[in-house]
Amino acid sequence: MTSICFYFQMHQPHRLRWFWPNDKCKGKLEDYYFDTGLNEWTLHKVAKKCYWPATKNILHNIDLLKNQKRKFKVSYSLSGTVLEQMERWDKDLLEVFKQLGETGCCEFLVETRYHSLSSLFDYREEFKEQVKEQEQLVKDLLGYKPQVFRNTELLYHNTIAKEVEEMGYKAIMAEGIERVLEGWKSPNYIYTRKEGKLKVLLRNYRLSDDIGYRFSARWWSGWPLTAEKYADWLTSCSGDTINLFMDYETFGEHQWEDTGIFYFLDALPHKILEKGNLEFNTPSEVAGKYHPRGEVNVPWYETISWADLERDPSAWLGNHMQHLNFVRLKELENEVKKSKNPEFKRIYRMFQISDHFYYMCTKGMGDGSVHEYFSHHGNPFDAGLNYHAALMDFREKIICYNMKKEQVTRKAP
Repeated sequence: MTSICFYFQMHQPHRLRWFWPNDKCKGKLEDYYFDTGLNEWTLHKVAKKCYWPATKNILHNIDLLKNQKRKFKVSYSLSGTVLEQMERWDKDLLEVFKQLGETGCCEFLVETRYHSLSSLFDYREEFKEQVKEQEQLVKDLLGYKPQVFRNTELLYHNTIAKEVEEMGYKAIMAEGIERVLEGWKSPNYIYTRKEGKLKVLLRNYRLSDDIGYRFSARWWSGWPLTAEKYADWLTSCSGDTINLFMDYETFGEHQWEDTGIFYFLDALPHKILEKGNLEFNTPSEVAGKYHPRGEVNVPWYETISWADLERDPSAWLGNHMQHLNFVRLKELENEVKKSKNPEFKRIYRMFQISDHFYYMCTKGMGDGSVHEYFSHHGNPFDAGLNYHAALMDFREKIICYNMKKEQVTRKAP
C-alpha cells in the first residue's frame, strides 16, 4: 500500500509599509514599520478566495470518509504570522482549523515562528528560539503538539537537520530535487539525515507542481487535469510514499475558482481511495511506517529549498541588495538581545520574515513574474530600499535605547 501524504503550507506575512525616516513614531512600533491595514485586508481577501472554501471542502470530505477503513488525511504548517492574523481578524477561521485537528485526520507541523530566514544565520540560537515559540503557539491556538518540522520554504542542509533532531522532532520536510537523489534514489521513499536518525520526507515536486503550478496551464500536455487522471498517475508510481507538498493558496488564490480547482479538490480523495493500492497518511505516520532507504546529504554550501527553478536560497539571497540587508539584519541580533526589550525582539523577528527578501529578487522570466505577483512594492529595488530604510531606523532606535540603559547603569550608586 502506497501512502499519499498531503501537506499544505499556509502563510501570510506582516508586510512593511512605505517607510519615511522623518515620520514621527506614535504608538506601537509595529504600526510604525508595518502596514497593518494592508495585512488585515489581504487576510480577508485570501480567506474568502481560499482559506474558507478549501478548508470547508477538506473538513467535509474528512467527515464523509471518517467511517471508512482508509480515511482521508491531510497536514498543514500554519506560519506563526498567519495564526496571529487569524486570531486577531478572523477567529471563526481559526476555529475551523481547531475542528480539523480534532478529527484525528489532520496533523499540524512546526516551523519558525515568523516564517523567517533564521536557519541561515551564522549562529542558530535565534532559529531554535523561534521554533520553540511556534510550537507553543500551535499548542495554545490549536491544542496540538507538533512532531514534524518543516523549515521556511523547505530550506534544508545537514546542520539544520541536525539541530532539528536535537530539538526532539521525528521528521523534517525537504525538496526532492535530483541533485540530492544520487543514483537509484527517489523522492517516493523516506531517508535519514546524514549521520543521524531524523527521518527526511522528500517532496515529489513534479506531481506537486502539476497541481500547484500547471493545473490551469492550457499549454501543458496534462491539461485538463481531472481527479481521475491524477489518481491514475499516483497509482502507477513506485515507492512507499508520494509526498505532495504545496502552498494552500493554490486552491482559489493561485488557481482561481473558475479553473475548476475546487471541484478537483473535492473529488480527489474519493478517486484516490478507489485505487486499491493507495491510502492517505500524515507525515508522522509516514515517518513511523516505512524503513529509511538511505541518507540525504546536503552540505550548507549546497542548501536546497522549494523555490524557483534553482531550488536553492537564491530567491532570498541571490543579489547584492538581498545580501546587504541580510548582513545588516544578522548584525542586529546581539543588540536586540542586549536590550531585553520584548517589543524590540518582536519587531526584529518581524523583519526576519522571508517575504521581505523574496520581494527584492531581481530574477527574470517566469520566476521573476512569480516574485512580482506576490510583492506589494512597485519593483524589487523599491522593496530593497524600503526594507533598508526601515531596518536602519530600527537599528538606530535599538542602539540609542541600549546607550541610555548603559548610562543609567553607570550613574546608579
